[in-house]
Amino acid sequence: MNAELQASDLALRLLGRSYDDLDAEERRVISAIADRAPTSRDAGDVDDQSAGFGARLSDRVAAVGGSWGFIIAFTVVLFGWMLLNSEILSRWGLAFDPYPFIFLNLMLSTLAAVQAPIIMMSQNRASAKDRLAASLDYEINLRAELEIMRLHHKIDALAGKIDGLGVGGAD
Repeated sequence: MNAELQASDLALRLLGRSYDDLDAEERRVISAIADRAPTSRDAGDVDDQSAGFGARLSDRVAAVGGSWGFIIAFTVVLFGWMLLNSEILSRWGLAFDPYPFIFLNLMLSTLAAVQAPIIMMSQNRASAKDRLAASLDYEINLRAELEIMRLHHKIDALAGKIDGLGVGGAD
């Protein structure tokens, strides 16, 4: 109960609004100040806790599909396919996908049709992670600003006490 009263008091003093009128980020900051708890959280950790299997899979597919290793390996497979079906197997009449490589085109189209939405899902997750990081940065900035305001109040109060005692600097 004491923490709730302290949080309500801090909200009124520092933000000029009641605790109930604050948004979720401001409430977390005020509660952390009242509890003398740290505010900072890692956006990656917070995002990983809420990510499902499909989201993690899309990130892995995008990481592999967007790498030089994939591009080089895929190029080697393509040239190998074309070489195998145009030179080596055609000598014995066993080419299963002769020029113009219709089956290869079908496989490439299928790969592109599946890979593009998966990469877009990963990009959407990256955008959501960026928004989360911005929200967490806002909380840290708000906490720093409010703590500085509290320090100013304390220094002003101390300066008032010193002035009241007649101790201090000469005019």
